[in-house]
Amino acid sequence: MSCRGTSLCGMGFTSTARDVASRARDWHRQRLLRANSRNRSFSRCLRETIRLAALAQREDLAGRPLSIRALREGLSHRVLDPARGDQVPRGRCALGVMTKVPRAGKVKTRLIPPLTPEEAAALNTCFLRDTSAAISTAAKEGLAWGVGVYTPVGEEAAYEGILPNEFFLVPQRGDGFGQRLIAAIDDLLHVGFDSACLIDSDSPTVPVRAYAEAARLLAQPGDRIVFGPSDDGGYYLIGMKQLHRRVFEDIDWSTERVAKQTLERAAEIGVPVEMLPTCFDVDDRGTLRRLCDELLGARAEDENYPAPESRRFLEEIVAREGRDRVWPNE
Repeated sequence: MSCRGTSLCGMGFTSTARDVASRARDWHRQRLLRANSRNRSFSRCLRETIRLAALAQREDLAGRPLSIRALREGLSHRVLDPARGDQVPRGRCALGVMTKVPRAGKVKTRLIPPLTPEEAAALNTCFLRDTSAAISTAAKEGLAWGVGVYTPVGEEAAYEGILPNEFFLVPQRGDGFGQRLIAAIDDLLHVGFDSACLIDSDSPTVPVRAYAEAARLLAQPGDRIVFGPSDDGGYYLIGMKQLHRRVFEDIDWSTERVAKQTLERAAEIGVPVEMLPTCFDVDDRGTLRRLCDELLGARAEDENYPAPESRRFLEEIVAREGRDRVWPNE
């Protein structure tokens, strides 16, 4: 008996054998397609998990792993991994601000007193906002890009609302301060920047023109170091096209000899130095008063000293409590 057109009503079906066979083939085909799709999706997820796990297990020299949470949760700032090579547009100078996550009792402790630990951390946040805003303005010339060179690893989300969204993040690594500076220059060059500047987070009144000039000087042919001295004997910016380790070695960090010794190391290795304007950093009661003089006093409208976030913070304290605590009269 031919099975063509045979009815299967006796088994409770109304379809013909041909219809059943066709539907069976379609059903198996769809299952296969779905299985393949799930396999591809699973493979992609697995590859991504392995990649992120590998990044998380790659420890910096301070022994802290990169944060999977920061890499996956859609932060505004892209975290660059020096192990992956070029990740930024060529022809740019990294204007990298060295920063520690602003936590009460962990930053600007030499300003306690006159500030409380919470106020010191808040003022440090203002410094970061002002410095990064100035960097972003300088970067509009097309020669530079802002980067937050941060610590500790795992606290990337803390920079939401502090650094501009276009900033990249690069984690600090290294044991001592000199080693961290060496590693920062090395990492910024490894991710694809043509040159790199390291900028402190204690000098909110550095004018935009200083950052723009640093990028312009480093865009010119020939090897050089760009140097922005502070009037306390340190510096607020150092930039170079290639890593010159010697300028970070045998330095008496946190003393008035830092700038002098750094320039001596540059002379030792024969690298010319281009000087930027002298500025100041705010790290004690005396320099806090000087900051108030420049932001709240007679020079408050000077275009070279904008720092609007820091100014607003200090104005609020003075309006609330009077000037004696942060800006006493002579």
